[in-house]
Amino acid sequence: MEQDKSGNGKIARSQLDPGTDLRQAMREQVTVVIPAKDEAPTLDAILGEVAPMVREILVVDGSSTDGTAELARGRGHQVLQDNGKGKGAAMRQAILHIHTPITVFMDADGSHDARDIPALVAPILRNEADHVSASRLLGGSSELHGGFDEFLRLAGSSFVTACINRRFRVRLSDSQNGFRAIRTEVLRSLGLREDLTTIEQEMIIKTLKRGFRMGEIPSHEHARKSGSSHIQVKRVWHRYLLSLARHLLSKT
Repeated sequence: MEQDKSGNGKIARSQLDPGTDLRQAMREQVTVVIPAKDEAPTLDAILGEVAPMVREILVVDGSSTDGTAELARGRGHQVLQDNGKGKGAAMRQAILHIHTPITVFMDADGSHDARDIPALVAPILRNEADHVSASRLLGGSSELHGGFDEFLRLAGSSFVTACINRRFRVRLSDSQNGFRAIRTEVLRSLGLREDLTTIEQEMIIKTLKRGFRMGEIPSHEHARKSGSSHIQVKRVWHRYLLSLARHLLSKT
């Protein structure tokens, strides 16, 4: 056990035993949480790729009408029904159902590369980090270029990341990527509140504010393989700024 810097108590440090293979440790210690709404065309392939790597997969279904929940159950994975408030609320709902030391969050649209899960988890198992985020700025993106919507997404993400870096004197490159690994006990200690995808910047801010260690790895963001995004930046951009101000300025 090791005392965390914020003084909030003891946090169990899951470490990679020298005699234990990384993939063996992942199969024993990692749960992957996948929020999904009408993502059946891509979810099947993701589940097939991820399942052999980890101990369990938890799908949080957003009242899908395309068989997403049935597909996940048919593959033997636990499915929760979310409350319809958004991706952040779905992620928070999953927390009480996680029973492994490490949690990985990834999207169901095929944009995240499951082959990068070991790289996300390894710094935590080596006790080098408590929360590791994938970076599209370091790994490249097939989505964040080409039009004004993409420009606004990239500019907004860069602004939020710059504010976080300035406040905590760190040098992260991407605060908005939903692909990340975190110690489950740390996750539970953060007191997350956001209902939308703003939860991703909230997780980073609260990790740093409580004195936990952030890490970052490069990971390529692929174009969505089916359907369209459920997030319309034009409608919610102000929520990111309000969330940023609230969490940066609050004392908790």
